[in-house]
Amino acid sequence: MKKYLKITPEGTKDFLFAECSAMDDICGKIEQVFVTRGFKKVITPGIEFYDVFSVPCSGISQEEMFKLTDNKGRLLVARPDSTLPIARMVSSRLKSSLLPVRLYYKQAVYRNQPTLTGRRTEFMQMGVELLGAQGLRADLEILTTAISAVSAVANDFRIELGHAEVFDALADGLDIDEDYKEKIRVSIESKNYSALNNLLDKLEPSKSVTAIRKLPSLFGGEEVIEQAAHICEGTKAQSALEYLHTLYKNLSTLGLGDKVIIDLGLVQRNDYYTGFVFAGYVNGIGDAVITGGRYDKLLSEFDAPMGAAGFAIDTDALTILRLSDESISYSDNPDVLVFACDGAEMKAIEAVARFNADGRKARFSVLPTLEKTKAFAAARGIAEVISVGEEEE
Repeated sequence: MKKYLKITPEGTKDFLFAECSAMDDICGKIEQVFVTRGFKKVITPGIEFYDVFSVPCSGISQEEMFKLTDNKGRLLVARPDSTLPIARMVSSRLKSSLLPVRLYYKQAVYRNQPTLTGRRTEFMQMGVELLGAQGLRADLEILTTAISAVSAVANDFRIELGHAEVFDALADGLDIDEDYKEKIRVSIESKNYSALNNLLDKLEPSKSVTAIRKLPSLFGGEEVIEQAAHICEGTKAQSALEYLHTLYKNLSTLGLGDKVIIDLGLVQRNDYYTGFVFAGYVNGIGDAVITGGRYDKLLSEFDAPMGAAGFAIDTDALTILRLSDESISYSDNPDVLVFACDGAEMKAIEAVARFNADGRKARFSVLPTLEKTKAFAAARGIAEVISVGEEEE
């Protein structure tokens, strides 16, 4: 018995009709932003060698990857991330390119979710990578591209802006190992105050402990920088705060008001990000729909050291939200359904072409009789049926 013949694996789904139209709409608008900003499209393989994702700073655990082997017994994985394959590509096929390189992608990624809890194992992402550039101009290009992309598909959004070096600099002042540091980072990122306090209470009191304890609550506007500067005074975190302040002031000129927020509790994957980090949220979606930042160490893992920054957008989540908007219709109904009497098939097809050329959405009926065509039109809500041939009405 083929038990799984008619179902999809957990965490995956079929996309049908309006779902596909909504996804095409979302992705098309985002893609237009990327192309206008000068990014070039690339596609990487759906399966890669495991080695691509086993670099120390990948931030992707073995348990999250779907694994398989090729006919030579080599370990492969279904692509769990797009940035690492692009880093591989740049270090090999694009190693002689004039820098900086602007790339964008639209492709599915696959993450094994041991406990699922409603999370998807396959989801579509779009994103950009700006490789071979560092500094304020490059960071502002990434941030403003992300803002333009989310603005193209959503009105009610916010961008949370942080800096990886704030937490790293403060954590360097603690006498802890990497595992303990990671536990602290996770508790800050999830804003789990109880877990964070339990971890910090076990350490000797210090300026760094006091500052880290307050990071999750440092969330808001420009006043956050002033508060953080006070508790981080005399630490290496000061320069990161100053740079974050510069980014924030530049973005403030866009007139976005409270859509841009400073969040010093944004401490994503400290083994991966090296500079500014950000996350984008859209009202109606619980998780971040955009994540990104600067990751200058990544290309060194592929023997091609260079500055790198980028972001990824969860287009599946945006599609689901768009479909819940009753003011937007993705109906594919034609304005007119054209039926052909026997022998008039080509005339009817030509009539359909003329209607479409004139701006009326028309479709050729493949049903055998005019009666069945009319019944189909009534059931689908198609307003007009035209018959071509001897029974023309």
